[in-house]
Amino acid sequence: MECQKLFPLLDKLEQTQDLTDEEFSLLIEDHSAELGKEISRRARILREKYYGKDVYIRGLIEFTNYCRNNCYYCGIRCGNARAQRYRLTREEILACCDTGYELGFRTFVLQGGEDAYFTDDRLTELIRAIKKSHPDCALTLSVGEREQDSYEKLFEAGADRYLLRHETADKAHYESLHPPELSHEHRLKCLHALKTIGYQVGCGMMTGSPGQTTACLIKDLRLLQELQPEMVGIGPFIPHHDTPLAGCQPGTAGLTLRLLSIIRLLLPQVLLPATTALGTIDPGGREKGLMAGANVLMPNLSPVTVRRQYALYDNKICLGEEGAECLRCLSKRVSSTGYRIVKDRGDHPGFKGKEGP
Repeated sequence: MECQKLFPLLDKLEQTQDLTDEEFSLLIEDHSAELGKEISRRARILREKYYGKDVYIRGLIEFTNYCRNNCYYCGIRCGNARAQRYRLTREEILACCDTGYELGFRTFVLQGGEDAYFTDDRLTELIRAIKKSHPDCALTLSVGEREQDSYEKLFEAGADRYLLRHETADKAHYESLHPPELSHEHRLKCLHALKTIGYQVGCGMMTGSPGQTTACLIKDLRLLQELQPEMVGIGPFIPHHDTPLAGCQPGTAGLTLRLLSIIRLLLPQVLLPATTALGTIDPGGREKGLMAGANVLMPNLSPVTVRRQYALYDNKICLGEEGAECLRCLSKRVSSTGYRIVKDRGDHPGFKGKEGP
């Protein structure tokens, strides 16, 4: 099919935020540069309608690489005996936030493995301390699956947002990437609980993961339509050498960029990161992501001494840069695309939940 014949599908997607499965399939599977250019152009127009030229930065603090789970694709899986484990102290985490605030960050993301050490009591105390020091900042948690009462305690303590990638909306595909003790149903239950509680919720999937089909990706898009998350984080699958999927082919920047643009047209106001994984698979990946409709970047504020140990996949970028150096470099990269980094919490414009200062 000549790619210009697919342009009416872009019109339909923009106007209705919906397509048939067959129509989504046509957009996903067409690899022409012309369609890629057109869908990116439309995605940029939409993101600028709601966000202008602004790019929001989230200060990522990878505070523990202990994890109880044994996911087949992840370098910090509990079965990886070669992983060098660490936990940041409360003081180290607060110092990361202080440094980030001075640099202009107004959102902090506490990300870690599912570490039993960080009980509800420890996390709520930490959340309160961060919010007391930086009341004008948003706090995002990314600490995996917990029960609803746990999520409620963390929300009441002051957490504003929660990132929980669903990885894949296809049950069989999910089970091929995770051990039997992890349940696809529970992952989805967690996401719905987070929405019910009032978090700004982020989900997302790996692109090009082993066994992924176009049908899997369409299920992902249907989940996004149903859940209506405030943020969607997607990135290419990149194998880690100490996992069962070490020998599998990585995902591609091309598919990731196409899906970024489709998601922007599907959820026009969504907060959409150009992820570190995209920048790892392609040296210009984050800039290309911004040009495909993304509007969020997540620089690393973790101490340089532990960054190499938080290795979810191989060859991860930005492992040795200080926060200030990283931000200067990133600002230049963003400016090259015609966009600008701003000092802003960057809340979803349609979010009606917890009010921030």
